Amino acid sequence: MRAVDIIVKKRDKEELTRQEIEFFIQGFTRGDIADYQASAWAMAVVLNSMTLREITDLTLAMAFSGDVLDLSQVVPIAVDKHSTGGVGDKTTLVVEPTVAACGLPVAKMSGRGLGFSGGTLDKMESIPGYRVNLTTDEFLDQLRRIGLVLTGQTANLAPADGKLYSLRDVTGTVQSIPLIASSVMSKKIAAGAQAIVLDVKVGCGAFMTSLEAGRVLAETMAWIAKLSERKAVALLSDMNQPLGNAVGNSLEVREAIQTLHGHGPVDFQEHCLVLAGHMLALGGLAPDEDAGRGMAEQALLQGKAWQRFRELVQAQGGDLRYLDEPENFPRAAFIETVAAPRSGYLQGIHARIVGETAVLLGAGRAKKGDPIDHAVGIMIHHKVGDHLREGQPLFTIHANQPETLAQARQALLEAHTWSDEPVEPLPLFYGLVKWSDDLQPGSPPTELKQ
Repeated sequence: MRAVDIIVKKRDKEELTRQEIEFFIQGFTRGDIADYQASAWAMAVVLNSMTLREITDLTLAMAFSGDVLDLSQVVPIAVDKHSTGGVGDKTTLVVEPTVAACGLPVAKMSGRGLGFSGGTLDKMESIPGYRVNLTTDEFLDQLRRIGLVLTGQTANLAPADGKLYSLRDVTGTVQSIPLIASSVMSKKIAAGAQAIVLDVKVGCGAFMTSLEAGRVLAETMAWIAKLSERKAVALLSDMNQPLGNAVGNSLEVREAIQTLHGHGPVDFQEHCLVLAGHMLALGGLAPDEDAGRGMAEQALLQGKAWQRFRELVQAQGGDLRYLDEPENFPRAAFIETVAAPRSGYLQGIHARIVGETAVLLGAGRAKKGDPIDHAVGIMIHHKVGDHLREGQPLFTIHANQPETLAQARQALLEAHTWSDEPVEPLPLFYGLVKWSDDLQPGSPPTELKQ
């Protein structure tokens, strides 16, 4: 086989065999297939998609490109949560310690930012000393000791996905259901999670801009989970405006700390509690997601989730002084609050523009290898549907360069749209994709609850 023939075959909209997919992924992992060939192949997938069989074969090829963990040797059950990426989405920082505080182990491997979407690892690295490069032995030992891990992929876990993930960010190949689904699920399979709650973002600030596309992605990942004998449930959540208020790495960590103390943004806290409820139900600690949400809320209100977050950070070398005194986080050189230019109702806060503006400020990467500025970012002070008077604070920019400050100010003003008439608030969730245990290939999914 030759890599170029496989690229051409997918370019010409033909279906790849399992052997061809394995050959390509194994060659790319070893370095026999160059980055530019992998980029060309990824673009062909973006343009021509893949069948469910191809996606499953790709997922398993990437999962088995390295080690595959068996967490059942360490804990009775390990549950994981994955978000498909959004703006201001720092949910892992709250959900993971909350679920662990309820007694359910959480073993999570997260990624870095993709395009305008922030990355959990970039946020956690705002905490000086926090290690995101645990070895496999360290990962398993920490899970055994404290039932809680949040790290990046080790070099030996789904290495093919790690290589392809970094290429997608800088080659315009992020927004593809086959590539997103296989990337997410290959990591989950390799990392050994037995139960997975998928937070599938939909809207202008998500990689899936429509509800239908989000539903297809959710169903695809649920099928992959079933075929690999994992439990999974997928929630379809709104990303037409930023989640919470903070967008930017250390700003989001500080907002997570506030939420773990019980006084974070209302929308963000509720989003976290719903996800935690589903994790606890899927992991068997709660009879259903509503009971799980109640357990999670108690863990949050009683301070148990906060203590678990401190344990997590301490276990991975983070400086606890930054958690206990968040004012220690570095401040941007320029902090400017911009007032509402008019009175009226907020009709929209374009999440993608906000995310792209955060990248402009330095909170994300414009190209592979760009450094991250953990101090910069944006605070969005209101939500769609809010009524404001002219002159009220609209957003605050944290910048380290005067030229990017000016550009950000203009972009964010354009991201806010107005109405003279009342506007309905946006929902947090649009539905749930849930598969029954006896689902057979070719069966329809359970009805999407609007």
